[in-house]
Amino acid sequence: MDIDRRATLLGFLAALAVLLVVFGFVGIGPVLDTIRQADPVVLAALPFVAAAWVVAWGLSLYVILGVIGTPVRATTAVLVFLAATFANNVTPFGQAGGEPITAYLIADVTDDRYESGLAAIASADALNFVPSLSLAAVGIGYFAATTALGRRLRVAALSLVVVAGLLVTALVVGWRYRETVESRLADVLTALAGGVARLLPRREPPPREAVTARIGGFFVAVERVALDRNRLVVALGCSTVGWLALAASLWLSVYALAPDAPVSFAATLLVIPIAGVASVTPLPGGLGGVETVLITLLVATGATPVVAGGAVLVHRVATYWLPTAAGGVATATWGVNGLE
Repeated sequence: MDIDRRATLLGFLAALAVLLVVFGFVGIGPVLDTIRQADPVVLAALPFVAAAWVVAWGLSLYVILGVIGTPVRATTAVLVFLAATFANNVTPFGQAGGEPITAYLIADVTDDRYESGLAAIASADALNFVPSLSLAAVGIGYFAATTALGRRLRVAALSLVVVAGLLVTALVVGWRYRETVESRLADVLTALAGGVARLLPRREPPPREAVTARIGGFFVAVERVALDRNRLVVALGCSTVGWLALAASLWLSVYALAPDAPVSFAATLLVIPIAGVASVTPLPGGLGGVETVLITLLVATGATPVVAGGAVLVHRVATYWLPTAAGGVATATWGVNGLE
């Protein structure tokens, strides 16, 4: 797995600067004092809740790989997802930056073509997006039934709706005119491959026919996933469980620090998907951006800045730093011994 170490280092330094500004504004001293007084039993449960998220989304990937025709063991799929989490969390632009690396990891462990691995992770990402919208709608419905949405929550919810609308429109239009998309992609990628080949000694650029065949293989693999409705439902179920685990992690983090804080579980169903959009910021795994959005939205739901800051710090340790460390170990082990 090839990761630009310089870009990663610069990304983490930028994220650290953002975190220092955010927690400096909230008050790092009071935040740490609040964490020290947290319920240790609840804190101890958080890694297991985060593990439930990893396993659920790993099983979703497992189902998708079976549909595409490159089945692996369920445990292997979970390890692949862990490695994918590591790739996403150490590359800029979050998932957008880590998915090409993840596709390579999947192709390596399944001994399949790169485009099949790319189709698998792209399908998993698309499926994971659907439950997030449904759960966010539940959160919006809760606020609509109990109290009016504050200005920040209204703006955040509207932003999520706009992003969802744009993505769905792009997917529908792209799929409807996929032959045109395939042709344009083939032109662009062939030109790029030719330019790279001219910079490398003794490298011949791939012919356009080969590039077109690979792009076609990607669309065929995605189509297999879309047409297998039974396993599609199973994958969506696993994805939904993963989102619920992420929401539970955030809610438990607040509860551990301040049991009386007016932050409901339904609120976290809205907050978590919105914060997920921040993972596409040009920072490793959205580090810094995600924390900023989470703190802002928790305060908008009624938590104090100190409780919100402490809860987000605890939540991100469980769902960002621990999976990243475990994914790094899985990736290193993969490079030495392989996952199967």
